[in-house]
Amino acid sequence: MNEKTEAIKDARSLGVPKMLLLGLQHMFAMFGATILVPILVNNYFEGEGLSIQVTLACAGLGTLLFHLCSKGKVPAFLGSSFAFLGGFATIANLNTGKFADMTMGEKLPYACGGIVVAGLLYLLLALVIKLVGVKRVMHFLPPVVTGPMIICIGLSLAPSAVSNASTNWLIALIALATIIIFNIWGKGMFKIIPILMGVLISYGAAFLLNACGVTNPDGSAILDFTNVTSAAWVGLPPFGLCKFDITAILVMAPIALATMMEHIGDMSAISATVGENFIADPGLHRTLIGDGLATSFSAMFGGPANTTYGENTGVLELSHVHDPRVIRIAACFAVVLSFIPKMAEIIGAMPSAIIGGVSFMLYGMISAIGVRNVVENHVDFTKSRNLVIAAVILVCGLGFGEGLTFTVAGTSITLTGLALAAIAGIVLNAILPGNDYHFGEDIRSDINRGIGINPEPENRK
Repeated sequence: MNEKTEAIKDARSLGVPKMLLLGLQHMFAMFGATILVPILVNNYFEGEGLSIQVTLACAGLGTLLFHLCSKGKVPAFLGSSFAFLGGFATIANLNTGKFADMTMGEKLPYACGGIVVAGLLYLLLALVIKLVGVKRVMHFLPPVVTGPMIICIGLSLAPSAVSNASTNWLIALIALATIIIFNIWGKGMFKIIPILMGVLISYGAAFLLNACGVTNPDGSAILDFTNVTSAAWVGLPPFGLCKFDITAILVMAPIALATMMEHIGDMSAISATVGENFIADPGLHRTLIGDGLATSFSAMFGGPANTTYGENTGVLELSHVHDPRVIRIAACFAVVLSFIPKMAEIIGAMPSAIIGGVSFMLYGMISAIGVRNVVENHVDFTKSRNLVIAAVILVCGLGFGEGLTFTVAGTSITLTGLALAAIAGIVLNAILPGNDYHFGEDIRSDINRGIGINPEPENRK
């Protein structure tokens, strides 16, 4: 039977217990990357940076806000964005003007204020799409652009997977092997929760190895429950209000150009994964509004920027459960967890090797979706223009590992590799002759891509 016909659109048919397990799986998929952002920012701000509890609360609430804006139709989870890390580092190092005498903890609210403005820029792009129309906008985003972009999203994350897995290859391979085994040979419910099983079994293996005195190759302990012991069972996340300054805004706001382009790529990836028409319904303008408001909401109360998560797109592809209700359950889990410091620390104590093993599968799935888009849409690479566009996108997306930094009015601005890839692909597609793609004219092709206008089920066969 075709996999698409086997996809579960309404998870209520599985029952509440199974839906809760699926939601838990999505929470585990996003957890590692989501809490990694505040960990890295804390390094920049010498321990006075973002809170993991606040980050989890904002991720969950931001996801629910996104679903509200997108009519509850898009199965997307919003976690911490890595694109703004360069901005956080820049503001942490500011030592001129009003920032000269500030402590690191006093600088952080201004960084968050800059992110609030960046999130509001999403609304401007959403307005343009609403006024001009999605057809005209998508004319500049044919499969030859979005396909390689989606490939880059997955492959750009690959070094992170290898880096995490290399801390303990044995545990990483246990996680990866468990996912593969349950995905290929699992029966019933176990077949659709391979990632959750991978996390639980590899965590159990790590616990046993640690109890037997086995250490990581570098000599460090596999598990460290020091913070778990001292953490309380119930505690309010330490929310804080943002502050605004033009210098911080000029550092953070331009990064929205990168994240908005990534958002379009992520929506294409999610649309292609589940075979729905999210670009046209509920509409790209609605998803942009949801992402932007979630980002501004998070930063307003001391959290990081939010972004749609590729990790959870990989879970959708792997589990074939495409019901947005499951994502909302994961969001509720994240909010509840943010009020339980001890549980947050237990999950935070998860060895990075487990995250690496899981990421091997998830990140690869994202890139595979991009390859599928290119193949199913019959992108003609005998045409020089298509080769040029794809080649430049791939090199920009993967080659600019640390992004491209330039100075405007004395302020350093960094565009990520993915943003550069998106900009380069869109510009080349617009100026090179031979662009024969018109969104909405080839319904079947757009449906295969996942973004057709008013796709009918019979047209998918």
